[in-house]
Amino acid sequence: MGNLYETIAALCEEKGIKGAKMCTETGISKGLLTDLKMGRRTGVSAMTAQKIASYFGVSVGYLLGEEEKEEKPTVEDDELSENMKKLMEFAKSVPEDKQELAIRLLQTILEDGR
Repeated sequence: MGNLYETIAALCEEKGIKGAKMCTETGISKGLLTDLKMGRRTGVSAMTAQKIASYFGVSVGYLLGEEEKEEKPTVEDDELSENMKKLMEFAKSVPEDKQELAIRLLQTILEDGR
């Protein structure tokens, strides 16, 4: 398994951004990235890994060093409806500790047809 921080740093460099920007845009704590860099943490939650992988357009397996890089198709902002853009911005703003609750709530609403 590869070093998660090094993979994230390389992806940031490819995208021409700083790690802090990635954290802000994905809603991930900057402290988490610092902990990975300093070796205080070696992994992240599945949800956090998915956010980071989606942000960079790579698979979670690649992010975690378990598979070769395979670019995932990305959706350009101009291809999204205004409501989808609002939903994505809202999703980015949900604190990590509330994300699972938000997902369950949305699933319940959709299942109930409210």
